[in-house]
Amino acid sequence: MTEELTKQINVIIAGRSYPLQIKADDEPIVRKIVKEVNEQVNRFQLNHPLKDKQDCLAFTVLIYAVDLHKTRQSFDATQDPNLSDKLSELNVLLDKLLQ
Repeated sequence: MTEELTKQINVIIAGRSYPLQIKADDEPIVRKIVKEVNEQVNRFQLNHPLKDKQDCLAFTVLIYAVDLHKTRQSFDATQDPNLSDKLSELNVLLDKLLQ
């Protein structure tokens, strides 16, 4: 069993620093998401100057949660309940062909 390499990084979200222990391969995506979150927080701050950073961060998290929920619903709706069985059958056929 191989152990995945981890890496300690610091990210700044809405002006606060957070240390993270992540998979080394995940660093680019983590940094990209942190950048997107900060950009969204900044947009909320510009559009709602009387709101504090906590409120803007909460709005940002809500947007991401709604998007994730919609994506999961869409994925669940397109899933064939027999997909696992079909993939197993294909595996058996491929094994037979390769013998």
